[in-house]
Amino acid sequence: MPQPTLELLPNMNRPLLQLLAWSLCLLLAAPAGAQKSVGEAIDDAAIAATLKASLLDHKDTDGTRINVESARGVVQLSGFVRSEAEKATAARLAQATPGVKQVINSLVVAAGTSIGTRLDDSLITGQVKAALMDAADVSSLQINVETRDGVTQLAGFVASAAMKARAEQVAAGVAGVRRVDNALQVKRR
Repeated sequence: MPQPTLELLPNMNRPLLQLLAWSLCLLLAAPAGAQKSVGEAIDDAAIAATLKASLLDHKDTDGTRINVESARGVVQLSGFVRSEAEKATAARLAQATPGVKQVINSLVVAAGTSIGTRLDDSLITGQVKAALMDAADVSSLQINVETRDGVTQLAGFVASAAMKARAEQVAAGVAGVRRVDNALQVKRR
């Protein structure tokens, strides 16, 4: 039986990325979509997976740095990008994704950082995630956390304004966090 060659791999890349992204979104949609119908959870997972694959595939976006959340057709983009053009391209790709009703573009433009700073930011992100998990009044599975130069961004969809405020308070209390960019969105009922 012939072994796959490297020439075949590029043709397999996009479908494989889409399948992996869709599968990951389905796994993550279950806890976040507990108040959604099964159909809504699947629709939102499909929207997020399709958009994530588009971001990964597009030459002008670094899809590995862009988080995608979807709740009832409302898509939130979050994370840190390198330029306004990349932020705008990501928003255009989101708007063009089938099933998207609204796009909330919470992407922050930030310059690249040194390896040492990225390591520090990764540690801060981990500490913020752990603090959110320890907070009984915060549903941390629904919150994306990213840190760049000590600025911690919280994004995703939460159940209430009180949970949004509490998550910000918890994140601000973590050593090394210089500022919290609270981009959390309260879910519409």
